[in-house]
Amino acid sequence: MKKVIITIVFLFGILQLIRPTKNIGNGDLSRSIEVKSPMPANVKASLQKACYDCHSNTTKYPWYAEIQPVGWYLTNHVREGKQHLNFDEFLNYDSNEMDEKMEEVIESQTEGWMPMDSYTLIHKEAILTAEEKNAIIAYAKAIRSSIGNVNSTGEEVREKEEK
Repeated sequence: MKKVIITIVFLFGILQLIRPTKNIGNGDLSRSIEVKSPMPANVKASLQKACYDCHSNTTKYPWYAEIQPVGWYLTNHVREGKQHLNFDEFLNYDSNEMDEKMEEVIESQTEGWMPMDSYTLIHKEAILTAEEKNAIIAYAKAIRSSIGNVNSTGEEVREKEEK
């Protein structure tokens, strides 16, 4: 039994040497959503506390991210989040993708599936109030409107067929 415990501790120690690359950006915000549409301070604060850890190039890692395999899980989770939406790379999307991403932001706040429960369980400060959600929704609608696929009220614009 002692050999098994020593082996497990040894293997756990070896795992700590295998570190994933952290999502810590280089500070280049030239492709950021804010280049297209500057954020009101309240929206920026809400997105930073509830979204940016998984949906930007700069994650604020908690202390437990240093423990493997937790660090690997978090790295994978952040990678998946950035594949869905990356606020720091927003200008890399074409206009249809931008529109779809903002539609998803609206749905995520209207339906309440973001930030994820698994995130807010540990990060209580990431729980958004109704006022914060409404501000994010208004910002996303404004971006959609500026793209041209929706009108100022957020309704889809239907292209008229030319006859």
